[in-house]
Amino acid sequence: MAATPELTSTRLLLVPLAVTDADDMVHVLNAPTLYTYTGGSAPTLDELRARYTRQTIGHSPDGTQEWHNWILRKKPDNQAIGFVQATIMNNGHQAEVAWVIGEPWQGHGYASEAAQTLINHLRTTGVTTIQAHIHPSHTASATVARNAGLLPTDTFEDGEQLWQHPLDNTPQPPTRPH
Repeated sequence: MAATPELTSTRLLLVPLAVTDADDMVHVLNAPTLYTYTGGSAPTLDELRARYTRQTIGHSPDGTQEWHNWILRKKPDNQAIGFVQATIMNNGHQAEVAWVIGEPWQGHGYASEAAQTLINHLRTTGVTTIQAHIHPSHTASATVARNAGLLPTDTFEDGEQLWQHPLDNTPQPPTRPH
């Protein structure tokens, strides 16, 4: 399994997840509105540390998935504002991506910038299928997906619509913030 590299975009550092990030992220993830479409509730610090301990292992218990997680930190102050993640499957050819931006930083193009940076990185690793599952009423997340080059499909799973990136392996230009 490949190590999760640090990535960078115009305004963000995408820093590989560490358990100690829970101290910053518990505040980023505390708004109840973040869970409107995904379910669940804001994690406690102990729950987030336990989650990050599992995620930093970097793979599923059966070894069929690679887990890559990045904390999004604003330049130049390194303030944590969210995360992106990629679950790599099918011998490195398929990736399921997701993103979350804390409520105070939403609406500034950070999610689109981070998602595009992640997808460009995945394209350099040999991933040929990139997908995300998005609740059909979550227009903000659909906008991020579209800005990152994903397109909606007619497939729905567990109430979420499957979005996929076209199957070419050409990195896309960075998305400009709105």
